[in-house]
Amino acid sequence: MRKRSKYKPRTIINDPIAYAIASVQPVTKYGSHILDVKIKNHGAMNALLFGKATVNDMDILICMANVCEALYRLGFGRDYKDVVNEGLEALYQIGTRGYPTQTFACKLQEVANMNDLMELHDAQMDVITVRDMEKATVLVQHEFKLRKMRKIGETK
Repeated sequence: MRKRSKYKPRTIINDPIAYAIASVQPVTKYGSHILDVKIKNHGAMNALLFGKATVNDMDILICMANVCEALYRLGFGRDYKDVVNEGLEALYQIGTRGYPTQTFACKLQEVANMNDLMELHDAQMDVITVRDMEKATVLVQHEFKLRKMRKIGETK
């Protein structure tokens, strides 16, 4: 058996000073990109409420919930543990009911929980920096790679 190398390639940053400056700026400084993300999230939520959600809409909501949970675990919104847990559970229930038939419908309490989760996500987006968002996406990717995430349904 071969000995494992400790070498891990790192990303090359062409302009480290600009990267450092950009990483401490709030995400809201990049208004058009954040606005696009919020529009996609709220559009997917709207489609779910009207019973017209597709698998793509559910994937958008799942990504939003994963980032919201990662930001919560990084310390943004520590007081909202119940909101995160109930929102994730509501999303899980909606997904497990809907993926076999590709029709996604939610109950009244699930709507309230998803709305609370969406509000928390929007509030988190207003206060985080670019570095915090990078940390959250790395955390989500790491959890996905280790298969620690709860499987909702088959997308394909």
